[in-house]
Order: sequence, then C-alpha cells, then structure tokens
Amino acid sequence: MARIQKGEKPMKEIKAFIHRNRAADVVRALRGAGYTNLSVVDVKGMLAALDEQERNYSIELGAEIITEVKLELVCEDESSATEAVRLIRDNARTGQSRAGWIYISEIQAALPIDDH
Repeated sequence: MARIQKGEKPMKEIKAFIHRNRAADVVRALRGAGYTNLSVVDVKGMLAALDEQERNYSIELGAEIITEVKLELVCEDESSATEAVRLIRDNARTGQSRAGWIYISEIQAALPIDDH
C-alpha cells in the first residue's frame, strides 16, 4: 500500500464493536471472502449484555460493562468496504436491536514501516 494519489478513491477503515460470542463467525466469514488483514481485540464496552454471565461492573467507570470485541480492517475501496460491512452485519447478529456498531472512515495514507 502507498500514499493515496489525487483522484484515487480512498481506502476505507472499518471498526466494528460486536459481542464476543459472535466474533469467530464474523472472522470466519471475512476470511472466507478474502479479507485477511484483520485485527481483533477484546475491549470493555457498554453493549447490552446477552445474559447475566456477560455482565460485569466496572468500579472505575461506575457502570455495567461487558467484554466486547473490536474488529478492525482496511478495505481497498468502497465496494469491498460495503461487502465487509454486509458480512459483519450478517454474522454478528444476536437477535437484539442493537447488537453492536460499525464505523467506517477514510484512510488518508497507508505507508509500510520498513520503506523510507
């Protein structure tokens, strides 16, 4: 990847916050569709718990929290981002009206670490 040139369509970054028990299905679907550069991190968040076992109380935050998964990936263009979002939504469903969130941002540049 390199710096985006004028006139090129920008790459997209997707961040999805999903329930931990849906992460394996989401990752499997994305990898099966060719998305390989994924980051998956456990985070503390405030999605509605699916059951009592998910619920924890954070003394620091003074609120109920759960362990969620933050999934990050970069897509080459708008169409691959649209497909990735569809796969995430289809595979992260929990039956709740708000099973998580997906955020999409434009990438200004993508630079390799070892290239000066």
